[in-house]
Amino acid sequence: MTKAQLVAKVAERTGLPKKQVAQVVDTVVAVITETLSKKRNTEPINITGFGRFAVRQRPARTVRNPRTGEMVQKPATRVPVFRPAKQLKQAVSG
Repeated sequence: MTKAQLVAKVAERTGLPKKQVAQVVDTVVAVITETLSKKRNTEPINITGFGRFAVRQRPARTVRNPRTGEMVQKPATRVPVFRPAKQLKQAVSG
């Protein structure tokens, strides 16, 4: 499902105009992105019944360059993670 399809479905179910729904979807995505991208933020975003967005720290490690076979040091990175809620897992599994 694309963002446009999501907007269309939400607009259909709520009766709101697509333009207004698109603004809400964009705002939700922007708030999640801004919150997770803050360097000092360790607080996850919990959406009850849906899941949890958080940031994890990956440690620095040595990796192999597949082209050259050379071992390269990869720096520590922060990565976004999503953990689905129990209700979402149950809905998906049937």
